[in-house]
Amino acid sequence: MFKQKAIHAIKVLGIDAINQANSGHPGIVLGAAPMAYVLWTKHLRVNPDDPTWINRDRFVLSAGHGSALLYSLLHLSGFNVTIEDLKQFRQTDSKTPGHPEYGLTEGVDATTGPLGQGIAMAVGMALAERYLAKTYNQPDLPLFDHYTYVLCGDGDLMEGVANEAVSLAGHLGLGKLIVLYDSNDISLDGETSLAFSDQTLKKFEALGWHTLLVKDGNDLEAIDAAIEEAKAVTNKPSLIEIKTVIGQDTPLEGTHKVHGAPIGADGASYLRKKLGWSYDPFVIPQEVYDHFNEVVKQRGKKAYEAFQARLSAYREQYPDHYEELERAMKGILPENLSDILPSYDLGTKDATRNYSYQCLNALKDAVPYLIGGSADLSSSTKAVFKEEPAFTKDQVGRNIMFGVREFAMAAIANGIMLHGGLRPFVSTFFVFTDYLKAALRLSALMKLPVLYILTHDSIAVGEDGPTHEPIEQLAMVRSIPNVRVIRPADGNETACAYRLALETQDRPSVLVLTRQNVPTVTTGDYESFKRGAYILREAQNGKPEGILIATGSEVQLALKAQEALAKENIHVRVVSMPSMDAFEEQEDNYKEAVLPSHIRKRIAIEMASTFGWHKYTGLDGAVIGINTFGASGPGHELVEKFGFTVEQIVKTYKNLK
Repeated sequence: MFKQKAIHAIKVLGIDAINQANSGHPGIVLGAAPMAYVLWTKHLRVNPDDPTWINRDRFVLSAGHGSALLYSLLHLSGFNVTIEDLKQFRQTDSKTPGHPEYGLTEGVDATTGPLGQGIAMAVGMALAERYLAKTYNQPDLPLFDHYTYVLCGDGDLMEGVANEAVSLAGHLGLGKLIVLYDSNDISLDGETSLAFSDQTLKKFEALGWHTLLVKDGNDLEAIDAAIEEAKAVTNKPSLIEIKTVIGQDTPLEGTHKVHGAPIGADGASYLRKKLGWSYDPFVIPQEVYDHFNEVVKQRGKKAYEAFQARLSAYREQYPDHYEELERAMKGILPENLSDILPSYDLGTKDATRNYSYQCLNALKDAVPYLIGGSADLSSSTKAVFKEEPAFTKDQVGRNIMFGVREFAMAAIANGIMLHGGLRPFVSTFFVFTDYLKAALRLSALMKLPVLYILTHDSIAVGEDGPTHEPIEQLAMVRSIPNVRVIRPADGNETACAYRLALETQDRPSVLVLTRQNVPTVTTGDYESFKRGAYILREAQNGKPEGILIATGSEVQLALKAQEALAKENIHVRVVSMPSMDAFEEQEDNYKEAVLPSHIRKRIAIEMASTFGWHKYTGLDGAVIGINTFGASGPGHELVEKFGFTVEQIVKTYKNLK
């Protein structure tokens, strides 16, 4: 009977918050409260006094629209989410936004809401747990031994990214991943049967998952037993389908009308009568708080204290492992990164994807917590550690074979980064950022320094044609807030790009790299490079009348054009601009020094959409870019066909007024 009172408290708190805001999703709060109660009070190990404890269980509310459910649980369990915070649900500058946000609300392990990504991030968390356990656990001192739990809904399982991630999780046998599926057969537009008839348990079983069914979402003992069984299965992830009634105990229960709209005062009154709940809105009896304190907070505190004792013993018995782990947890980089990364002589030629491979492998031993892979393209993108095993069901390695799953790859990397202790990189062709953009956006929103290694960056891809030749992608990724976009010109700038990316700790970094060979034309001056744009070569007479701005493979073209113009006694400055966003962060006097406002004759040169460049070229300048799709043919022929020649640059400059 008392358990029911605690469940009722979760329900009414969620409903009170939603009604107060006159906005939110009450359906999942009411339907999923029993399963959430069982999970949090019987299984989940968390410590509200140290919410980021590394060996805590993770809880990902993939159905992020049910945030009021999560905030109620956090409040009752003793996290820093107060009644006043619940009263400010969905209000400006509150700690209880419409969907859970990592880094804003204590106890939220991932930003969720875009359906399916929560499941994918949880796969990353479970993968990280296995890697760290295999790498650092000792027989007598296991440091990493926790579960990743997910609460998802029908909508999550319709999303493609969830299916990508679920497939990989089953393939890898991530046994400490347990998904609770709130199966109520209702989505926003109506019954799920209108659009969804998957035999979910059979599908998951076919994908290598352990599956269970709880027919009654109010049967606490059955839910508890199912979770216990799932925890006992160590060689497969588990899906527990729990049949629930959306919006239970309201006049609209079982209908889509209760999915995403408040039930109002009358609905809340009806609910309270059905539950026998006599307390005023936002009033919870002390005995409920005492109960949650005992079964969640104190239970978690004991587990935390036991972990701290193991950690202390580990530090004494395995000091080298401990020091490495501590550096990994804090993301500490070697002080001599520039010495570790390679440098290249002027005139040497190679593709920046190959320089990237050399940089990545130079960092392998120096930054042992780097881990990652590509979407079945490592032989092309070169984003792979040589002489390092793959991460498989039977072994852990630093090369993750994501398969052709770009979206899930990036979302899984977010989960790895959220877990802590590892720094993930992912890789694919640049054009396929279209597939992973939504996960990149969450990397930026959560301020996660995931490294994106994206190659085949222009029409120079050649014969594969316009389907594989990025045009609008540079403008797209540059438009995403809080993303570091870097397009290096050669090997030395590629090495600088790696240093800048690794030192960037508050956002993802996107490295945009060539397939074709480019000559080494820069000296790798990191202090200049990290400012985003710098004077690569001044005008011969020291008094530039114009400026050529270029990125990536087009920098060497700008230098050749500068020489051609100089022969006609036209003297211009060449500026390499590997990172627009880094340049925008510089002080005004530096930006004015690189791009003086009185020099109005400017040309930007980049084999991509011209969108965004006019900010730097102005009304009197020009942009040599591409505003159509590419074509199929030898890369060097396409470069000429689309006007990326010295002659075209010279002609364009002369035509400037």
